[in-house]
Amino acid sequence: MTYRALDKAGVTYTVVDVTENAAALEYVSDDLGYSSAPIVVVDDHNHWAGFRRDRIIALAQGGALEG
Repeated sequence: MTYRALDKAGVTYTVVDVTENAAALEYVSDDLGYSSAPIVVVDDHNHWAGFRRDRIIALAQGGALEG
């Protein structure tokens, strides 16, 4: 659902498979504290886990990402 919503909103993104990239897994689990996927990382201060339509819409509109 996250991929589809990002596509529909016209947001460009890169998929990183944490089962194949140990550094990415370490970053999202150890540094960011997530234990479930999907994880969307916009930058070091804007990221979330799971499907968040509200955050995707805000990202697509260039608005502030809160919560």
